[in-house]
Amino acid sequence: MRPRVSVQDSALRSGNFSLRIDPVRSGDAGLYEAQVTYNTEVQSCQVELGIVTVTLSPPSPVVESDPLLMSCNSSHRAGLVETRWFHNGRPVPTSKNFYSLHGALSILRPSMSDSGSWHCQLRYSDNVIVSATHDLQILGFDGPANPVVYAAAGSAAELPCTLSYLPSAFGISVVAAHWSHLAGGHLKDWVVSQNQSSRSFPLRLPAVGPGDAGRYSCAVPVGSKTMRRDVTLAVVTVTPSIPGPVSEGSHLLLICSVTHLQGHERFQWKHLSSAPTNKKLAMSASHNLKDHRSQTGANLDIPQVSQKDVGIWECSVYGPEGRLGAVEYGLQITGAQVSSPPTIFSGQVTFGLTVTLFFLLMVCVLVLALQKRARLPASYPALEGIVAVAVPNKKDVEESQKETIQQTEC
Repeated sequence: MRPRVSVQDSALRSGNFSLRIDPVRSGDAGLYEAQVTYNTEVQSCQVELGIVTVTLSPPSPVVESDPLLMSCNSSHRAGLVETRWFHNGRPVPTSKNFYSLHGALSILRPSMSDSGSWHCQLRYSDNVIVSATHDLQILGFDGPANPVVYAAAGSAAELPCTLSYLPSAFGISVVAAHWSHLAGGHLKDWVVSQNQSSRSFPLRLPAVGPGDAGRYSCAVPVGSKTMRRDVTLAVVTVTPSIPGPVSEGSHLLLICSVTHLQGHERFQWKHLSSAPTNKKLAMSASHNLKDHRSQTGANLDIPQVSQKDVGIWECSVYGPEGRLGAVEYGLQITGAQVSSPPTIFSGQVTFGLTVTLFFLLMVCVLVLALQKRARLPASYPALEGIVAVAVPNKKDVEESQKETIQQTEC
């Protein structure tokens, strides 16, 4: 390991007797004297080392939104005339969030954008200018300050809670995040633990509904401080004007809604699948399609449902940063709506069938009666008015004919 304070042996032969100090500390400030002996001659020189330091109050880790004071100090003995601060190479003007006084810079609410290189420059009464640079690391959360997660009803949701740096960078070995959510007057809480190799503490919800929507709080203890991040869960739902299967020809209205609207959302409907054609169809809010479907804001209006409307309809929610979330609705129809014929027409058909059947029955009875009469003997007029239901067999008919012949001969 290289010593912190050293003289380069290779440079001595060329007359370079410089003293190297790395890293420099505040206690290294002061007057240094070098003596060089050559034969009987002794040469000496004195160098004063001035130290410029940037100190933080409170010390690291610097937590997002906690007040911070950065001080720029120098060991130079002259009177301080001016102090200037630079952030990533740009001068820092005095504002409500930044205030400079006697070499110190106060940051009322540090944010992640304040991370990076800070450079202080001190000018003294003897026109000596000294400066120092400090790389500021702010421990906070990645992403926007108040994130909103959009999830479809019935789907899983993951709420983010990610630190800007690994806890191990600040000497922290184990960190646990405490999630909480107030729903229906009851406080729900979860604990998500991670080791020093992870900085993410997401809350995973298996299936969400409108009752799960709202604000969730993620609290991460860091030393004696506690960092908090609020995450809003917005649930996207589709409500049909007709619950359950829809009859063909019905008027259907699909309403796409989002809990906890932020005011910048816009909606778009798309037909993902269709039973007869499986054809994709997208619709904009300012355009009526040729098939008479129309969209007004979050509502999709289908005046007359047909077979081509069967399938999955998707409602997507968009914001300035792009697509935020989506929900799907499966449309099923039960069949065509057929109006019943007029009552008078149905009655006419029934009456006509009855008369026809009665007429055919009478014709059959008359034919049977005529056949029976033709078989009866002419000498028995009393039997002419009797209609026999049973039909005699062939043998009885032949014997009856023989008897009739014999009687005639006699």
